[in-house]
Amino acid sequence: MDTRLLRTFTTLARTGNFTATAAELHLAQSTVTVHIRTLEKDLGARLFDRLPRGAKLTDAGRHLITDAEAVLDAEARLRATAAGSGGGPVSGRVVVGAGETLCSARLPGVVAALLRSHPGIDIHLHPTGTAEAVDGLRSGRLDLVLLLEEHADYTDLTAERIAAEPLVLVAAHDHPLTGQDSAPAGWKELAQEHFFLHEQGCSYSDHLARELLAVPGVRPRLTRFGSIEAARSCVAAGLGLTVMPRVTVKSALREGRLAEVAGPRIPDVPVHLVRLSRRWLSPAVRAVTEELKQHFAAA
Repeated sequence: MDTRLLRTFTTLARTGNFTATAAELHLAQSTVTVHIRTLEKDLGARLFDRLPRGAKLTDAGRHLITDAEAVLDAEARLRATAAGSGGGPVSGRVVVGAGETLCSARLPGVVAALLRSHPGIDIHLHPTGTAEAVDGLRSGRLDLVLLLEEHADYTDLTAERIAAEPLVLVAAHDHPLTGQDSAPAGWKELAQEHFFLHEQGCSYSDHLARELLAVPGVRPRLTRFGSIEAARSCVAAGLGLTVMPRVTVKSALREGRLAEVAGPRIPDVPVHLVRLSRRWLSPAVRAVTEELKQHFAAA
């Protein structure tokens, strides 16, 4: 069987769209259609329902997708073995998903180090939330994912805790709670403030929100943003407080645009490196994995 047909099949299963599949595989849309029809004829089963807005896997298609991915993994292993036997450098495309915090503050250093040590690796960063990241691993869009989560327990994924990011409560430098003479604030005092937090689904922001909402007799004001920068800007303007990984506010603290608020201890948030358990790790993915571990250990 021509593995090109399987690659088209798995890509269309992931994108659900003939045009997107053609663009990703650098094929004409008519070629994608021919590939799918040929594969369906070879297997004697309809793999997709053609819909006005794309294509949806049939029951037969869903049953075959895991085996198709296994065949493509086997092909990749064969190619990697052949390339390695020649003693050539590690090469390949690796897509890493991570939240905004890690993409902006941690991963640029990893990419720079990989460009020096493995110039043949084409690494792509994909900013994403936890739910989208997990779906990306399962669908094959992502090779590796970094999650800022207390737990990363998924039956089909392998997760390894590689670091922890310290969190910090911050406000504008002239906020009453940041003065040197200010006593540490308790939860009741904090619950009376206006907080600007990262969007729902952000584990450390959700943790703080639960603590504030649990304070009896107080209705805390919580504003959630999809952008860390938006929350940080509101706090720097003196509108309220936020909690963030220290690495994301380090320069603002150093420059005096923000100041730390003394208060209840907020636990560090773990960093988990996650991959799909059943998927074979190419030499390129292994190299990126090791670089991520080394970088976070040093950081």
